[in-house]
Amino acid sequence: MKKISAFSLIALTGLMIIQSSCSKNIEGRTDNLPALSPANIDLEAGKWKLVTLSRPDSFAVAAPAAITLPGYIGELNEVKGLQFNMTASQKDKIKYWSAGAVLRWNEIIRELVAKHNLPPYQNEDGTYPIPSSANPFNYPQFPFSNPPFAARAYAYISAAQYDALVACWYYKKLYNRAAPYKVDSTINANATMIAKTDLPSYPSEQAVLAGVTAELMKAFFPTEIALINQKVDELQTATMGSGACTRSDWTAGETLGRQIASVFSGRGRGDNTSKAVGSQPQWDSLATACTARGETPWISLETPHRNPMLPFFGNVKPFLFDSLTVVNVLRPGPPPATNSEQMKQETEEVAGYAKNPSRADIDLVHFWADGVGTYTPPGHWNAIAAEDFIGQHYSEVRWARNMALLNMSLMDAAIVCWNTKYFYFNPRPTQMDPSIKTVTGIPNFPAYISGHSTFSGAAAEILGHIIPSRAADYNQMASDASRSRMVSGIHYRSDCEVGLETGKKVGDYAIQRAMTDGAE
Repeated sequence: MKKISAFSLIALTGLMIIQSSCSKNIEGRTDNLPALSPANIDLEAGKWKLVTLSRPDSFAVAAPAAITLPGYIGELNEVKGLQFNMTASQKDKIKYWSAGAVLRWNEIIRELVAKHNLPPYQNEDGTYPIPSSANPFNYPQFPFSNPPFAARAYAYISAAQYDALVACWYYKKLYNRAAPYKVDSTINANATMIAKTDLPSYPSEQAVLAGVTAELMKAFFPTEIALINQKVDELQTATMGSGACTRSDWTAGETLGRQIASVFSGRGRGDNTSKAVGSQPQWDSLATACTARGETPWISLETPHRNPMLPFFGNVKPFLFDSLTVVNVLRPGPPPATNSEQMKQETEEVAGYAKNPSRADIDLVHFWADGVGTYTPPGHWNAIAAEDFIGQHYSEVRWARNMALLNMSLMDAAIVCWNTKYFYFNPRPTQMDPSIKTVTGIPNFPAYISGHSTFSGAAAEILGHIIPSRAADYNQMASDASRSRMVSGIHYRSDCEVGLETGKKVGDYAIQRAMTDGAE
């Protein structure tokens, strides 16, 4: 087996053919948003609790030149030149990015997850090829962005964006350099496309986001480097052309962002992802242990059999708690015994739904399917959060903080869920009763607990804390997502109910962090 880098989470052996589902439409849904107009610029955000950095000034940012010096005046003239020669396309990009860089980068990441969420086809000999980060353009291209891969990508990028913006805000308050449109009143041709605020411009928050996001996205999606670089260049032109920053504001911010990305890259290389795939003897030992407990072990129902997907992702280092908490606190008790009356009844319940699905149930299944070619269940909750956050008028740093809380919850939910799945190695309903025909496909990993339910429970819990007025709606969404897995024929009731409960416990850890991070 090829050696795989830890940070690049290979999505691997054990690829899945999940339910077919239309890719959620990302492009076009938010094209005409108004400019981000924060109700509070959160000037004190440089004091907020960090995720991975030890302190906001971990990387030094030199003091900017005085705005009276010729060099800075030359930078103002560069901005004026950009505005004077601005094309219609460039003005469209200013409008696009003015809605918020955290939002736009999140949309781009979701698009890349959906694009790469494609399991490879088997070789002629019946084995399955493994995507390689060392040769990402070879078939199958790296990555296969399945749900654990996606949850990890969203979490690392969101958490890094948050830390980077906290550091950015620290230096903004320290140096207090006004934005170009505040310094020179003639810089206004395109400034009307953005919301003018009193937030200092040095270092540029858009540049910090570009630097930190680009570096991490290149690690997760190495075949997309050209696209990522294009987006960085586009954002730089839009930000400077809007009058929001000068070249030195941008350079200082992008440099800071790239430095902070290196800290998260280092964390990723040591978070146990390199061991998530395992080997044939380890896979065999999971089934052996299950049989030794007197249970029926899960088997792949694909032909030919795929190896299990990321059976040791449950050992990956979480963000919100330590690995012992995964095993000793959050991993739930066992599912019903495979030879028990409860298991028989739950299997019959699933069979009943599968044989006589209602139109409402079919609609529910397809809405929450999030399978191949989509941005996955974590991405679905990112989309829900993003659309709700738009109306809250957050600053960029608060956007980043809230997305980080959500995505750290989703990654940690994936860790707890996968740890549980492979500890119990419980068979799917379709294995216990081959007559069951699912509304979608059959995921290629054990049943207990439901991933959708665990993701959804975690997301609903933290989002309900962030926007309390929507808490009941989020809980209903989580319940619907969970139920969709049972009526589709791929999960038992206990998988869904325990998964939802476990996810909410993960979300509670995010709430604990939110209440102590200084942002509230």
